[in-house]
Amino acid sequence: MSRIVIIGAGAMGLAAAHRAVNLGHEVDLIEADAVAGGMAAHFDFGGLSIERFYHFVCKSDEPTFALMRELGLGDKMRWRPTSMGYFMKGRIHPWGDPISLLRFPHLSFVAKLRTGIQMFLTTKARSFASIEHKTARQWLEGGSGREVYQTLWKRLMELKFYELADDISASWIATRVRRIGNSRKSIFQEQLGYIEGGSQTLVDALVKAFTDNGGRLHLATPAEQVVTENGRVTGVQANGRFFPADAVISTVPTPFISTLVPDLPADSKAKYDAIRNIGVVCLLFKLKKSISRNFWVNIVDDTIDIPGLIEFSNLRPVDETIVYVPYYMPTTQPKWQWSDQQFIDEAFGYIRKVNPAITQADLVEAKVGRLKYAQPVCEPNFYDKLPPIETPIAGLQVADTCYYYPEDRGIAESIRYGRRMAEAVLR
Repeated sequence: MSRIVIIGAGAMGLAAAHRAVNLGHEVDLIEADAVAGGMAAHFDFGGLSIERFYHFVCKSDEPTFALMRELGLGDKMRWRPTSMGYFMKGRIHPWGDPISLLRFPHLSFVAKLRTGIQMFLTTKARSFASIEHKTARQWLEGGSGREVYQTLWKRLMELKFYELADDISASWIATRVRRIGNSRKSIFQEQLGYIEGGSQTLVDALVKAFTDNGGRLHLATPAEQVVTENGRVTGVQANGRFFPADAVISTVPTPFISTLVPDLPADSKAKYDAIRNIGVVCLLFKLKKSISRNFWVNIVDDTIDIPGLIEFSNLRPVDETIVYVPYYMPTTQPKWQWSDQQFIDEAFGYIRKVNPAITQADLVEAKVGRLKYAQPVCEPNFYDKLPPIETPIAGLQVADTCYYYPEDRGIAESIRYGRRMAEAVLR
């Protein structure tokens, strides 16, 4: 068995650490934050324990269900009928089922037919290799038509990726459509899931199982350098302390790798540096009134500079209305420098535009979270851009959420990759 150091105690790092210690390894898990969980971690929002960044579960997320069963949490999964809407031209239109599509007033009949067929076929596809070379725009316009892209997608893509909007992979978009499209009770009813108590329930169980089995968790311990000798890892320098290791698993964002692993060959560093990311400023509101009956409202309105609202309390029942407002953007955008209050004021104004019945008196509390590297930018043929998980340095594996491609970031993929990397140490 080996001494393993795992960098990053987000969902992937926790899954890797849990699997590695169960395989008999000696494991140190180091985390820069004061809490474990990464994007899945909770915070105290006026007495409510809730995720800093929203999460939901789909019916295809088998790695999550398998791990929950292993941890004795199999009875903590909850499913709820959910719905989506499109806010356009002053009102929310139902979306996400055949009847809503037919009744949608802002597309021609031919456009509705084409998008219905494309989305249905996408949910049935086993692979998207045939569209791997295409951009999302090329794929959507080729299948649903330019009218659909211009009406439903263009504004959303531009408000998430800005100048990178036309660089996004068709496979990445199609995989997201398939995952959501297949999480249904019937063709007429979407059904998403949540863990009772939130993602923290799973985080806490992973931490307990890991430490009970002899694993060592080191919080508030930022990794400074992966140390190597003669082309092999020897350990990790973190917070002024050296952690010896026969193997190292890094789960931190790839933009940190060149600095974190200075002994990597120059061509490897260049590959990590070439992976682009955008940031997120994620606002969380507690309101006295509901905005709508929908879990997710996409927004296509030239006067509203956010792509949507996530009314989380329409998925996980809590006492008050909880709404996430994500501002995704490249960190080169001037808006990235805004103060928390500027974001709160603007976003709450947008909430009131979507539902004018909401007044200033309905705002109970607001919180702003930021991540500089929140969303990898996955362009066509993104597989070809990814360096191998096993690096040229013996004993060192590196992966972050971009390796989930064509899947998007999610706890299920974090679990799958974390366990895979722990198991690869033996090989």
